[in-house]
Amino acid sequence: LSRSLGGKKIKIPKGDTIYKFNPKALSENKVSEQKIDPKAMPALIQYTGGTTGTPKGALLSHYNLIANVYQLSEWLPKNMRSDRTFLSAIPFFHVYGMMTAMLIPSYLGSRMTIVPDPRDTRRVLKTIQNGKSIIFPGIPTMYHSILNYKSSSKYNIKAIDLLLSGAAPMPMEIQKEFEVRTGASLLEGYGLTEASPVVCATPVEVEKRKAGSVGFPVPNTILKIVDEEKGTDEKAIGEIGELIVKGPQVMLGYLNNVEETKGTIRDGWLYTGDLAMIDNEGYIHIVDRKKDLIIAGGYNVYPREVEEILYQIPKIEDAAVVGVSDPHRGETVKAVIVMKKGETMTREEIIHYCSTHLAVYKIPRLIEFRETLPRSVVGKVLKKELRN
Repeated sequence: LSRSLGGKKIKIPKGDTIYKFNPKALSENKVSEQKIDPKAMPALIQYTGGTTGTPKGALLSHYNLIANVYQLSEWLPKNMRSDRTFLSAIPFFHVYGMMTAMLIPSYLGSRMTIVPDPRDTRRVLKTIQNGKSIIFPGIPTMYHSILNYKSSSKYNIKAIDLLLSGAAPMPMEIQKEFEVRTGASLLEGYGLTEASPVVCATPVEVEKRKAGSVGFPVPNTILKIVDEEKGTDEKAIGEIGELIVKGPQVMLGYLNNVEETKGTIRDGWLYTGDLAMIDNEGYIHIVDRKKDLIIAGGYNVYPREVEEILYQIPKIEDAAVVGVSDPHRGETVKAVIVMKKGETMTREEIIHYCSTHLAVYKIPRLIEFRETLPRSVVGKVLKKELRN
């Protein structure tokens, strides 16, 4: 320390809050081992994103976290479990970043290249170009930023062996374009803070993937689709309902919030608040957030379906769909649009395009143009702000 300050010594003050580090004294004293119950003792309090309401502190045990590490490690192909470098650019304070960019590579003994600011797209691109055998855990916003970076095409990003995506739904158009640019497969996961976080993942093999699906449950995870009202009646194959989860990665409960815990965990089942469907081949399809469902004139409208159509319009850079109060229909569909730089479209042009791809009641009646969409630190659109 004194060398780094030009040879000057620092005078350390005395006081009750100042502790001197003495390794010799520590080695001489006997330290009693603290026994813990890994299944019952929280390892951390992980707060939910708060995109649909007030953030809640999910109590994740040591057992929850290690179980999810094992589940995800088994999902990776054997040739991806060694001699790989993880590009760790997503924040470790977020549960998805902590799991995929920190705990998984630590467990596998992999190298980690840490990029402190995931918004520094130039640095991310240079890191990829200078690396090799990279596994890249990212989020849709990061992939979108890389594709739209002004000189993105100048960078060689073929060093990526595997792409991981989570934290928010991945638009199909972005996934296809990124896989073409890198030559790597993109593995999309579905999860939530309360499940440490991963519940499902798509197969790595392209031929086994299905468009619009988040794949299958990770090992030792059971899923059911139940009715939205009572949450007790199991839905048939192909029917939409609330997704509930049981597995070793399910949290202990919420910090100081008994009522929310009782409503979220019932008989060991985690009620996700997400609407989903299981098809006849067992693939899971996340339809939308239960709280984001729009009921327009008695018809159910799933925002994600409308957003996928909007993303097909080449001039549109970003889009989000929400329901807003309507005195006649109860709710009506509103689309918030961000145009690509230099591009313009009229409200009528967007509505006309949607009318050729969607049922009448799903077509946005309201169109709002913005420079950007409000997002959380990990790229989730803050839809409650758009509704307001």
